[in-house]
Amino acid sequence: MKEYLRKNGIKVGIIVIAVVLLIGVGAAARGGQISFLQNVTGIIEAPLKRVLSSTVNALDGLYGYIFEYDSLIAENESLRAQLAEAQESARDGMAASEENTRLRKLLELREQHTDYVLESSKVVLWSSSNWSSAFTISKGASSGIELGAPVITEYGAVVGQVTELGENWATVSTLIDVDMSVGAFVGATGNSGMVVGEFGLMRKNQAKLTFLADGAQIFVGDDVLTSGSGGAFPAGLVIGKLVAVQTEAGGQIEYGIVEPQCDLDSLVQVFIIKDFEVVE
Repeated sequence: MKEYLRKNGIKVGIIVIAVVLLIGVGAAARGGQISFLQNVTGIIEAPLKRVLSSTVNALDGLYGYIFEYDSLIAENESLRAQLAEAQESARDGMAASEENTRLRKLLELREQHTDYVLESSKVVLWSSSNWSSAFTISKGASSGIELGAPVITEYGAVVGQVTELGENWATVSTLIDVDMSVGAFVGATGNSGMVVGEFGLMRKNQAKLTFLADGAQIFVGDDVLTSGSGGAFPAGLVIGKLVAVQTEAGGQIEYGIVEPQCDLDSLVQVFIIKDFEVVE
C-alpha cells in the first residue's frame, strides 16, 4: 500500500481535489446557498470547532471543580471556627458552674463559722521542685493575707499554709509538704497527735500522723481533724482519713498514714483564712 501511494501520490492528490471541487460545484448547483470556498472552509473548521468545544467544556468543568473546592475549604474553616466558639462557651459555662458550686459551699462554711474572715484566690502556678509540695496564688499582702495563714477548700478541708508572701502573690505549702505540721485530733475518742509531711509519703499524696499519746487507739477509716493547738489553724477543719496504722511487735502504735480530704491535683481556687477566733 505504501509503495502504491508513493508511486501514485500525485494521482491521489488530484482525485481528492477533484472530489472537493465536485462537492463545491454540487452545492452551487443546488441553489448557490454556499460558495465553494465556504464549503471547503466548513470542512476544515468542523473538527476544529469540535476540539475547541471539548476544550471549553473541560475548562468549564475544571473551573467548577476549583470553585467548589474553594467553597468547601471556606465552609470547613467556618465550621472549625463555630466549633471552637462552642467549645469555649462550654468550657466557660462549666467553669462558671464549678465556681458557683464552690461559692455555695463557701457560703455554708461561712454560716457555720461566722468568725472566719476569708479571702478567695486562684492557684496560678505549682512548684516544679520534687522536694516540696507548694503552689503560688494570685493574692498577697495587699489583700490582707499574712504569713502562716491557713488555706482551705470551700468544704473546709485543709490545703496548707502560707509560707512565702509578696505584695500580690503568696506561696502555699500543702499539707503533705515535708516542712508542714498541723495539730490534730483523731477518731471518736479525740486522740491528739501531729500530722506532718514526710518525703516518702509526699510522693504518694499522703502525710504522717505521729506524736500520739501512749495508749492511743486509732483505726483505719478514722477522721483526722485540726485540734487548733498552737493557734495556726482553727479547730475542727477536716484534714483527712487514716488509711493505714503502723504498730510495733508489742502492739504499740507507731504512727498512722493520712490521706488528705483535699484533692490537691484538682485545685483551681482556694480560700485563705485571714482571721478566726482562737479557742484555747
